[in-house]
Amino acid sequence: MLDRDQIAAAARVLVQHWRDGTKLDALEPRLRPQSRAEGYAVQAALETSSPGTLFGWKIAATSVSGQKHINVTGPLAGRIMSDTVIADGGTASMKGNQMRVGEPEFAFRMGRDLPPRATPYTVEEVLAAVETFHPAIEIPDSRFADFARAGEAQLIADNACAHLFVLGAATTANWRAMDLVEERPQITLRGERHVGHGKNVLGDPRAALAWLANELRGLGLTLRAGQVVTTGTCHPPLPIQAGDHFAADFGVLGKVSVGFA
Repeated sequence: MLDRDQIAAAARVLVQHWRDGTKLDALEPRLRPQSRAEGYAVQAALETSSPGTLFGWKIAATSVSGQKHINVTGPLAGRIMSDTVIADGGTASMKGNQMRVGEPEFAFRMGRDLPPRATPYTVEEVLAAVETFHPAIEIPDSRFADFARAGEAQLIADNACAHLFVLGAATTANWRAMDLVEERPQITLRGERHVGHGKNVLGDPRAALAWLANELRGLGLTLRAGQVVTTGTCHPPLPIQAGDHFAADFGVLGKVSVGFA
């Protein structure tokens, strides 16, 4: 078991690599988490080391393609810090980005707290706590040079591959009346069009949102009003490079875009 000092030291190593845009092979054995719980403990320490504040949460690997991309068998939760959020239509730096992929995502901003409790939250309960729906783009990355071999515990410690995030405007459409499973966002990148699918997000973006609420519940954490949850890519991660413009059109649900430099 990692003690408090080891957890803090592991977090410092990861934060330093994030700030420098550098990579490591693995955390040294005495600092390496061996379980999801230890991974989340290191991740929590990352939050205290960040210059930003907690903006919200991401879910990694809610699609089969996402799980294959980082070689895990199920979803991982990560923190989105305010200093990693890029304005809609803005420009994201490619410096230090090794994954070099963009991901179109369904995101939700919470309207009220969902605190820890003994019983799991239902999808309906979680949706009732949502204030707004947003189209979004995640630009993930890892501090590990070979992220596909880092393993679940280290990837959780590495903030579930969180890097940069773009939040589109809140939709004015009645998203609650729509079948998000069958929504098919159109992604335009380098003149090519790609089509996402809501069902790729853990079968249903709403189910993914509930998964996140219950993952936090199990960790003794509150999903708070005002926080954004982005639920994972609805299309296999798309390769990006400097000079690209990534645009995701969610139809009546809105649009979001980002450039890369």
